[in-house]
Amino acid sequence: MTTATSRHSERRISPVFIGILAVTAVTGWATWTGFAEQPGVAVFLFVTAAWIVSLCLHEYAHARTALHSGDISVGAKGYLTLNPLKYTHALLSIVLPVLFVIMGGIGLPGGAVFIEQGRVRGRWKHSLISAAGPLTNVLFAVVCTAPFWLGALDGVPTDFRFALAFLALLQVSAALLNFLPVPGLDGYGVIEPWLSYGIRRQVEPFAPFGLLFVFALLWLPAVNGVFFDVIDAILKSLGISDFETYCGQELYRFWQGSNEFCSAPA
Repeated sequence: MTTATSRHSERRISPVFIGILAVTAVTGWATWTGFAEQPGVAVFLFVTAAWIVSLCLHEYAHARTALHSGDISVGAKGYLTLNPLKYTHALLSIVLPVLFVIMGGIGLPGGAVFIEQGRVRGRWKHSLISAAGPLTNVLFAVVCTAPFWLGALDGVPTDFRFALAFLALLQVSAALLNFLPVPGLDGYGVIEPWLSYGIRRQVEPFAPFGLLFVFALLWLPAVNGVFFDVIDAILKSLGISDFETYCGQELYRFWQGSNEFCSAPA
């Protein structure tokens, strides 16, 4: 009886996550209706809260896939409650990704839930555990872009449309970064089980620095330009223009003041 109760509590959705969902819903409503006196504040809170929700679901996808692949320890660690405070590195998983959105408008991959790899049998299962997180970002991107590529924007308020466009940019950039085959990122986790033991041993010491290496490259104007050109091309193919993502980011940064360019008709 105690074991059953314990397992149920391990999978109960955390009040912290419910609170974040509530903030997303309320600020999304405020953005849609224009209820807030400062629309930029509502957009900032809506996008930030929705981004944190996606980060929580990203890590949940890793944990849930690991659970079904043999790692039953994820429940006791609290990973199935969607509580971001239970992650191995709450700073890396939540705080830094939010700061990067504020500073640079880029979807920083979070980290991480600790998976006991020894409990998982089979290379395909290991690859799927790593892929589950960024695939969640892909799903979020599909949801955010659906009104655009379905042509369902009639009646959608401009500020809400801009907010969705910016949120889509974050999801696409997060998916692309996560799928890079760089040690420490999910993309490397997908291919790692298929590498020889010798290669894995040689690469292992570089895993803690993989993300830092990627962002050091993104500081280079040429690399940064190519990266965002790819993102823009993906978003354009889904019906989202540069104007919409630009204005979404400008509206998000409400502290910089209003942008007259974004007040013009799209």
